[in-house]
Amino acid sequence: MAPANEEEEVRLLGKWPSPFSNRVVLALKLKGVEYKYSEENLANKSDDLLKYNPVYKKVPVLVHNGNPIAESLVILEYIDDTWTNNSFLSQDPYERALARFWSKTLDDKILPAIWNACWSDEKGREKAVEEALEALNILENEIKDRKFFGGETIGLVDIAANFIGYWVEILQEIAGLELLTIEKFPKVFKWSQEFINHPVIKEGLPPRDELFAFFKASASKK
Repeated sequence: MAPANEEEEVRLLGKWPSPFSNRVVLALKLKGVEYKYSEENLANKSDDLLKYNPVYKKVPVLVHNGNPIAESLVILEYIDDTWTNNSFLSQDPYERALARFWSKTLDDKILPAIWNACWSDEKGREKAVEEALEALNILENEIKDRKFFGGETIGLVDIAANFIGYWVEILQEIAGLELLTIEKFPKVFKWSQEFINHPVIKEGLPPRDELFAFFKASASKK
């Protein structure tokens, strides 16, 4: 359990199907930090969400002793700086910079490409799938033969890639696509299995059947 004083208050405002909210759940669990969770309805945003994240008005938001922090990657670094056990980032400045680069690349380039492929219509699907496969190839080349992106232990990039490790398999099944497979991307696929079967990660991921049903319902509304 992470060291904490008795009056410490940690609260997470999130949405359970969101991989961005889940990143924070995983980080807190890996650190052994106890927290209170508040599920948000983004169609009817709570006063707390509007109060704690007036700029973007979206989840996740971490509230630590009354101080709000927004944006999942910013929150992950805050958690790592605040609770120093089980570090997500190396002490080496270059390694830290690389981890930040790849985390940002996931959000700016890789996740959007895969998301677009899974939700694209017939007209744009071929190009979207091509871009998704290119994005996964970037990760395949980056992970090399490491167990995790962070080496032998889960680090910042692994947590940021939770969408790749868990959500993609569900979304590609719903969409009838084969993006991340052991044949196409053996290293990333192997990483995904190591990631989702890590005992702490496994405990922190949303139930697969519920996540599948949520996105299946979303797909049927298109």
